[in-house]
Amino acid sequence: MDQPLVSIITPTYNSSKFIIQTVQSVLEQTFDNFEHIIVDDCSTDNTWDILLELQKKDSRIKIERMKENSKAALTRNHGIKLAKGKYIAFLDSDDLWEPNKLEIQVQFMQNTQCAFSFSNYRMIDEDGKDLNRLVKCPKVISYKDLLKNTTIGCLTVMLDTEKLGKPIMPNLQPEDTALWLKILRNGEKAYCIQEVLASYRIVKNSASSNKIKVAKKMWKVYRESENLSFIPSLWNFSHYAWNAVKKHYL
Repeated sequence: MDQPLVSIITPTYNSSKFIIQTVQSVLEQTFDNFEHIIVDDCSTDNTWDILLELQKKDSRIKIERMKENSKAALTRNHGIKLAKGKYIAFLDSDDLWEPNKLEIQVQFMQNTQCAFSFSNYRMIDEDGKDLNRLVKCPKVISYKDLLKNTTIGCLTVMLDTEKLGKPIMPNLQPEDTALWLKILRNGEKAYCIQEVLASYRIVKNSASSNKIKVAKKMWKVYRESENLSFIPSLWNFSHYAWNAVKKHYL
């Protein structure tokens, strides 16, 4: 199989507890033509020291440090700016990939000629224990689908930069969903690989663990980023909220 370069973007902030496991899940990939761009957002723990050591072990690991704390969107965008790959993939600093994730996904992208792919994923706890909760996604997601169901896990996404150009994450949380909407708004569709290729770690007191704050931010995406009027926003938000409950609690 032809091996195009994949650029993996990982933002870090005080990620010392999990970053070694995350990077190891990348280094264990059966597909080896990648660059792992890790951008640290001015961590106050020893994350940077760990990254320096990881970089010494493998030349495919490339680390950068933000000049000032800038939050996830701008940190990811800095990594994207440095990316040289045909494909861009995303992996947060506490999540994990299955060893064949890149191999399966690159082959899927090449076989289907799609520009945007993602996959199913599982949820794990802070200790890496499987919570027996799988996020199973529809095979195809359109713009209207995503407005009602933000099921696309950032840790599973791969984008073709030759078809889409280099993406820029909006500085509006949730920045990943805001980007997917921006891409799909123009008629593009996202295609799901019906396999579990990644593990999403549930971390206590993380930004994503506060569901009320996350919901408020999603409402802001409807109103400010997508410019939806009140009634369409309420309609989509009601579906979003129900799907979020199913994903996390049922």
